[in-house]
Amino acid sequence: MAFQTGLSGLNAASQSLDVIGNNVSNAGTVGFKQSRVLFSDVFASSLNGSGSTAIGIGTQVAAIEQEFTQGAITVTNNPLDIAVNGKGFFRLSDSGTISYTRNGQFHLDNAGYIVTSDNLRVTGYGVDATGNIVPTAPAAMQISSAQLPPTPTSSFRSSLNLDSSETLPATGVFNASDPTSYNDSTSGSVIDSLGNSHVFTLYFVKTATAGQWDLHATVDGTAVANVDLGGGAGLPINVNFNASGALTTVMPISPVALTIAGGATSPMNFALDFSGTTQFGASFAVNSLVQDGFASGRLAGFNVGADGIMVGHYTNGQSRNLGQFVLANFSDPRGLRPSGNGRWDETADSGLPVVGAPGSGDLGATQASATESSNVDLTAELVNMITAQRVYQANAQSIKTQDAVLQTLVNLK
Repeated sequence: MAFQTGLSGLNAASQSLDVIGNNVSNAGTVGFKQSRVLFSDVFASSLNGSGSTAIGIGTQVAAIEQEFTQGAITVTNNPLDIAVNGKGFFRLSDSGTISYTRNGQFHLDNAGYIVTSDNLRVTGYGVDATGNIVPTAPAAMQISSAQLPPTPTSSFRSSLNLDSSETLPATGVFNASDPTSYNDSTSGSVIDSLGNSHVFTLYFVKTATAGQWDLHATVDGTAVANVDLGGGAGLPINVNFNASGALTTVMPISPVALTIAGGATSPMNFALDFSGTTQFGASFAVNSLVQDGFASGRLAGFNVGADGIMVGHYTNGQSRNLGQFVLANFSDPRGLRPSGNGRWDETADSGLPVVGAPGSGDLGATQASATESSNVDLTAELVNMITAQRVYQANAQSIKTQDAVLQTLVNLK
């Protein structure tokens, strides 16, 4: 009996050393989760059960269990290195076959898909035409290299102060080229349907009517006949203030129509809004000047937030969502089946995956330009290795002792 008992101990210690060796060899593997061996004792069963003096017949490996504790976060220089801080796994697709990983060392393939080192595609939520996240079924994430199309100006907003103490211009007939024919001016850019920028200049002319100013405009320095502020091409409109200096003209002024060349939509229409403009006894000042159009742009870079949203930054100064990484969690991650290359497959023991955006529910957050190190504690593993070695030696000694006892019996006369 002692031979079998010692042999079971040798087998168990050998498997323990295998697990420890695997942990040590993967101490530098990104996203690796260490394993431990669970042992159980073995008793012989009989029809009538066992008595209080029953002797066990050895040990066995009950299970090899992975420990999904958090690994240390290490900062890198790759924006597509993404660590999970908390619960959850990245969801991967291999031609429709789904697997899961904690290794966030990703890169772009030649088609713009975000992939792992062995070219499995990372899945996530896509975006609509305006960059809004669409949280439907996760699909392979792809970054488009297409230019961001231009958006023509639809609103031009300015807040300023007109000096109430100013006198009428010296020249009575407005002429954009003659500074003596107007009191103040300011300009900004507007974008047409092709993404071309045009200089839109506003001129303010104080009138003889108290609290009233004439507003003229030019586009690209051309004649006022190319500008219709709502009263007819080349004609000014009135901007009025009350005795407290507050604007009384209803805003916005719409539509303003600009006649432009170059093949873009003409006339170019947008709303002109002077809300917040005042007429106080202070010098002319522009407080704000904002327009909502922008030219086309190419993707210059991107970053990933804690919520997994990838935001692209374009050469025209605009930003737009490119997609969102998703995470999957399981009711019992220990039931996942390791499949190599830092991946796991779901099983009946793990339960079905719960997929969602990082930071939602009990899912962890994502951290860009970082990786999750292995959770192997090398110091503990080396101590465990010494212990397993001593266990192996002790079981071998029990077999040796039993052999000596049998040898004694054989030598009896």
